[in-house]
Amino acid sequence: MAELDDAYANAAYIPGAADYPPRWERAAAALREGLLEQGLADLDQPYGESARQRFDLFHPGGTAKGLMIFVHGGYWLRFDKSVWSHLAAGALTRGWAVAMPSYDLCPQVRIADITRQIAAAVTAAAEMVAGPIALAGHSAGGHLVARMLQPGLLGDAVADRLHHVMPISPVSDLHPLLRTSMNAEFKLDAAAARAESPALMTERLPVPVTVWVGADERPVFLDQARWLAEAWGCAHVVDQGKHHFDVIDALADAQSDMIGRLLG
Repeated sequence: MAELDDAYANAAYIPGAADYPPRWERAAAALREGLLEQGLADLDQPYGESARQRFDLFHPGGTAKGLMIFVHGGYWLRFDKSVWSHLAAGALTRGWAVAMPSYDLCPQVRIADITRQIAAAVTAAAEMVAGPIALAGHSAGGHLVARMLQPGLLGDAVADRLHHVMPISPVSDLHPLLRTSMNAEFKLDAAAARAESPALMTERLPVPVTVWVGADERPVFLDQARWLAEAWGCAHVVDQGKHHFDVIDALADAQSDMIGRLLG
């Protein structure tokens, strides 16, 4: 076991952790099927060449007020878009369209490649829905949406539409991951870790940001969220009673503080 493996282990410290993915999958399938029946889902929209470079786009009834994009986590190693469809419910109820991309996973690609893929996914989804764009991502997905604020990653036409970015329980400084066993698959060195660390970005787009984290998360995730909020001087919410797996539940609730902040 590498030095920081336990520090970055979430499931081992969450009661009933194994029950969460099947529960997410069931809820996601139910929402997706309901939207398909109503003609409100465009699934597997391509944004790149590989099989995983696809996104699902969900529509509200009527003209969308804007586009919310959710980027999933899983340490850049696991999961895909199909597990998280239910988290679109809050934004859909508020009249926003929602896009959820999959992306290629390590070790087949590097984290920097995934960052570029998400920029392509955001760009492709933006072409399908007009109006402001809100980005939310969880864990590794929190890292990826934060990276979208590097000047030049998104074209000006898309960057100018960014309304709010919400990294939820993000990994904001990748250097500690060099001391985990996972790095055998990430293949990070110090230079790559620095280049891909949002907390170390010297410039960022002037877009409102809220860093969100559960109060009951592992200490390193509380640190990672704080590092980003301090580096960027942005809003920082520590959500009482929430851990790494249930902190995202509020995205499904149109009346939640999380959705209120994200969509305004």
